[in-house]
Amino acid sequence: MSHPSHRSHWNSRWTFMLATAGSAIGLGNIWKLPYMIGVNGGSAFVLVFVACIFLVGIPLMMTEILLGRRAQKNPLDGMQALAIEAKRSTAWKYLGGMGMLTGLLILSFYSVIGGWVLAYIIEAARGSFSQITATQSTANFDALLASPLQLLGWHTLFMFMTMSVVAHGVNSGLEKANNILIPSLFAILLILLGYSMSVGDMHAAFQFMFKPDFSKIKPVAVLSALGHAFFSLSLGMGAVMVYGSYLQRNVSIARTTIYIALADTMLGLLVGLAIYSLVFANHLAPNAGPGLIFQTLPIAFGHMPAGGFIGMLFFILVAFAAWTSSISLVEPAIAWIVENTKIKRHTAAWAIGLVVWILGTAVVLSFNEWKAIKIVFGLNIFETLDKLTSTILLPLGGLLMAIFAGYFMNKHHAQEELDLNDQHFKLWRFTNNYIAPIAIGAVFLYLFGLVK
Repeated sequence: MSHPSHRSHWNSRWTFMLATAGSAIGLGNIWKLPYMIGVNGGSAFVLVFVACIFLVGIPLMMTEILLGRRAQKNPLDGMQALAIEAKRSTAWKYLGGMGMLTGLLILSFYSVIGGWVLAYIIEAARGSFSQITATQSTANFDALLASPLQLLGWHTLFMFMTMSVVAHGVNSGLEKANNILIPSLFAILLILLGYSMSVGDMHAAFQFMFKPDFSKIKPVAVLSALGHAFFSLSLGMGAVMVYGSYLQRNVSIARTTIYIALADTMLGLLVGLAIYSLVFANHLAPNAGPGLIFQTLPIAFGHMPAGGFIGMLFFILVAFAAWTSSISLVEPAIAWIVENTKIKRHTAAWAIGLVVWILGTAVVLSFNEWKAIKIVFGLNIFETLDKLTSTILLPLGGLLMAIFAGYFMNKHHAQEELDLNDQHFKLWRFTNNYIAPIAIGAVFLYLFGLVK
């Protein structure tokens, strides 16, 4: 397939790795993974999660990158071009379109949560966590959710941050931002880890997360780990595919994917260690659930030396992770507009940003003024968008990409992009064609209550 000379490309494999790692490293790693570890028995969940990353996550990320680099287009046009090349129905383009839509829907509520994080940076800097009690911490978070003006302000700021990066393009925007944010993110994490080792209970955290306890491996924990491994790598929404379309031909997809997955997984686990060492040192519950970083951690920060400063650093870390992910969520749609119309990237970015901001405003109101409004199955606007994307669109997108690459795409074209020897290529095809679809199918059965 021809590779248009006018198309932007990453300047190096390193910048692609940083950008794709930035897409994967987000709220899922720093907010969701630690609390999932807590509610699913600690080490048992970690063990299964890491196995799922290697058995399902890495093969599917390789698949999405190879589709993007082969197509050299945005996801919608790319899937159409690949289908034509493989002499298949051009209806496959709707798979790319679905991924683009999914990214925008996710960003509409992701931006609102990103706004919570920005608000907590200020709260930590103001010393609001000092000697805070559990009741006060919960009341503070509830007060934030109950204020539509506050939420709207933070949502607007986060969307502005996101679109100001995307508007500047691949090299001046995405690449430059990730080259700064991802190393900064790891640097802050190392500071937090050092602090946690000095004032926290790192031994208890390590025992909780890494001492094998196979008795705690339950079917629900396995399927939850499988689902989160899939989602943590940003698969199925077109972001990895469009980033792959900017990848140079001399870069090894397999090797690069492994590095990205390792960085993504390592960061999530290190954040977990930092969090749980503080939780155990302050005798707090490790299974606090989704409220872990917004309601439980402020209590820990408020009762330790320099807790306000460390709390601020922590929420800056979370903000950087959310920011790098948010710019990847909107990039597929921007790429489609730029490649199919005469609209300039800058204009396209702010126009798409306005649409997402409006939908995000509805999400803001679903926490307060419109809290009583239910869309489907008793779910409000936020819950509906979350369930639609995470339980249907994302796994469906990943499943269909695996099916296309494994059963519809020309085998030799796939091998040409992956550039693997016969043994390694057969391993990729086996995991992509059989392991991944079965695993995603199991997630579907679990999510829809067909498997307990």
